[in-house]
Amino acid sequence: MHELKLQNENILSRAYHSIELCRNLLHKLKKEIILHGLNSQEEEIDFFKNIKQVPLVQLIYFSEIHSLEIQFPKADKKAQLKFIKKKIKRLNRFFLYNIDFGQYINSNATHFDKEYYTRKYLDTYYITTSNFYFQDPDFSTPRDMLLGRFKAYNSLVVYLDKRMSCIKNNSNGKTLYDTPTEKIPWPFSNMDWAELIYALWFTGLRQKGLSIIQVSQKLQEIFDRESTDIYKSFGDMENRKHSRTIFLDKMATSLLFGMDKSEE
Repeated sequence: MHELKLQNENILSRAYHSIELCRNLLHKLKKEIILHGLNSQEEEIDFFKNIKQVPLVQLIYFSEIHSLEIQFPKADKKAQLKFIKKKIKRLNRFFLYNIDFGQYINSNATHFDKEYYTRKYLDTYYITTSNFYFQDPDFSTPRDMLLGRFKAYNSLVVYLDKRMSCIKNNSNGKTLYDTPTEKIPWPFSNMDWAELIYALWFTGLRQKGLSIIQVSQKLQEIFDRESTDIYKSFGDMENRKHSRTIFLDKMATSLLFGMDKSEE
């Protein structure tokens, strides 16, 4: 996806090529699954919960971007802002309607993974809030599409927020992707990242309506690091035998040490 951004300056062109790439990859994955199958329930859960999600999330995200940009008002700042607010309102309805599933994802829970991410339950476990009324029984589970939409819509909220800021600043979206910023290196671990993100979220950012993914994505605009499975990192952090906040403890110690040194 990064290479596509570099090769295509126009967002519509970027979206079109990303959609094409993701569709082709999903088609190849489907052929592999039908041809070779999956060896265990654990492998099936991992495929539909993680592997398939990589192209699926991007497909949904760029499909929404493509649709949005085609319909976007060409003039009238007030109409543009109204259009974006309407889209954000629709996304908020989606998150509210699926609040239980959202909490399941954000809490890194796994107790329903068998029902959510295996094909065995496709006929008995109802499909919720999907625009795709037909799902291929060989390549779908009751919640893999919903998971994809949930992750894609989190990214879409960030995109819409940037789009709105650009309009308010009279740049009309021109700097949304094209202005590179020098990022701060992140010399710490994925677990350290999870500690920082969740600390900010639990301390007050969740009361501002931000999701964990949104907080992580916002900070990735500042720090130079790749996106990882932050939910898994949080689960690992919870299971630590000693201190569960090693990085935050180290930060506090370093801060106190620095304050003490400055007073000498």
